[in-house]
Order: sequence, then structure tokens, then C-alpha cells
Amino acid sequence: MSDATAILTAIERGEPNAADQLLVLVYDELRRLAALKMAQQAPGQTLQATALVHEAWLKLVGTENPTFKNRTHFFSAAAEAMRHILIDRARRKQTQRHGGRFERVALEEFEIPAPDPDDQLLAIHESLEKFALTYPIQAEVVKLRYFAGMTNEEISQLRGISVRTVINYWDFARAWLFQEIRGQ
Repeated sequence: MSDATAILTAIERGEPNAADQLLVLVYDELRRLAALKMAQQAPGQTLQATALVHEAWLKLVGTENPTFKNRTHFFSAAAEAMRHILIDRARRKQTQRHGGRFERVALEEFEIPAPDPDDQLLAIHESLEKFALTYPIQAEVVKLRYFAGMTNEEISQLRGISVRTVINYWDFARAWLFQEIRGQ
């Protein structure tokens, strides 16, 4: 029986230091296997072979008393774990995030209509009241900026929030109000 097979048997029995002994014994081979897997990946891959080995190791022996028949079975399982890790990373990279299929639009192009006619002012007021029910802090930013004429910096100091947060609230509120008014 080889050293690896003896250690695998010890791991199966639940001996506490057996997994550490196995890692020392097979680390270089796992690293080589990971390097081969990483060489097959597209350029620009951010996962390093060492990280792949560590993630695979946690998948293999992270559970209680893993069972491996022999050295070949262990390395087959390691290769499979690495494959799953790489597939999961590829799937995560291809998912649509941060709005999915929606396209980012610069909100500077859109302005809330100026309150020249009374009906526009009433539309803004009604929309702002509706908006304030769900987003009271953002509505406060709109009131301070639109009706009181305060700057982002002044609102930031008054409300005790960052200027970037004020800008984000303003952009969100403008988009929401624009859609609401447009739909009326």
C-alpha cells in the first residue's frame, strides 16, 4: 500500500492529522494539475493555480471523513472539484449583474420639467408625494435641491450624508419622477 493510500485510509477513519499529511504528500501534484487546468482557460483568468488547489482541497476534505478508494480515485476527485470550481466561476462571470439587460443611461440628459405651467408643478408635487411614501430620504433631497435650490454639498452637510450619496439619491429620484410624470 502506497503512502497516499495509507493516509487516505487514515482520513476515512477520521484521524485528525491525516488530511494535513496528505496535503504535504500530494500538494505538488495537485499544483501541477491545477496549472494544467489553468493553462486551458482563456487569457485574463484571475484565478491562480494555488487558489484553485486550495479551493479544491476544501471541497475534497472539507467535509467530515471523505472516502477515497486509492490515490487514483483521490486525484480524479480533485480534478473533478477543480472542474466544478472553474465552471462555477465561468457561470458567475456570464450572469447579468447590476440591472441585467438594462442599459445604463446618463441621467444628466434628463431634467425634471421646470414648473412654468401650474399643471406641471402640480404633477411634480403629486409625483413627489407618491415618491416620498416609499423613499422619504430621497424625496427630502429632491425638495432641498429642486425647491430650496441647495447644492449637493449643502444637502450633504445638512443631512449628514456623503456628497456621493446625495448625488445617487438625486439621480434615482429624478429618474423615478421622470417616469412617473411621463406616465401621467
